[in-house]
Amino acid sequence: MSDDRYANFDYSRLIAWDDRLKREWPLFEELFGSAPSKRILDLGSGTGEHARFLASKGFDVTGVDSSQAMLEKSRAGDEAGVRFLEGDIRDIASVAGTQFGAAYCIGNVFPHLREEDDLARLAAGLRRVLLPGAPFLLQMINYDRIEAKKERALPLTFLPDPDDKEATIILLRTMDLQPDCRVIFMPATFRQRSDRDPPIELLSTRRVEIRGWRRSQIDSIFRAAGFASVEALGSYLKAPFDPVESRDLILIAR
Repeated sequence: MSDDRYANFDYSRLIAWDDRLKREWPLFEELFGSAPSKRILDLGSGTGEHARFLASKGFDVTGVDSSQAMLEKSRAGDEAGVRFLEGDIRDIASVAGTQFGAAYCIGNVFPHLREEDDLARLAAGLRRVLLPGAPFLLQMINYDRIEAKKERALPLTFLPDPDDKEATIILLRTMDLQPDCRVIFMPATFRQRSDRDPPIELLSTRRVEIRGWRRSQIDSIFRAAGFASVEALGSYLKAPFDPVESRDLILIAR
């Protein structure tokens, strides 16, 4: 589930994809390599980097996103073994139209599901489209930590500017925690050039209301939808999940 409010954010250029995919691949390979089918579902596929990467590894990937802007960017790089569909991930059973050996939802997608009914619909739909024994992998920010530590921002990200070799792109993501697990998420991108004054230029920023789901809430809803096990990890290296210290929450439901 994506959002056209992010259309001005080119996340394909704001993430060091080679490093990220290299870090994520061992867990993907372990989970998806032993899945009951090579058909994989990408929920909230965005600009399509994960889908194309897994297709290059021999999987048949279907990406689903509700944002036309994101789909246009993802389809610009279509290749064998991957397709992208427009649809609401809450209605995944009707959008996907077949069964899959695995599914995943990565990044800031899940928090856009803001109500318990939204999450219950998604979980029930996944239970219908996943083959017996098929894993669902969820990765998102650990909002248990953010609440416990009262954090107001994620770590800064610095990347080369593809349009100016003398500049650096800075991604800033600040948050304002609200009651009932609500979060005002405010991503902003800047261009920095130390040889100019002023040295920092604001490129884009947005205000987005999301939900900071806690691990226990997700676990309860997925078990109610028929998933027999929900395992929590604190990183792609399979570190144990610590609600106060882990920066990421990775859930594997079957």
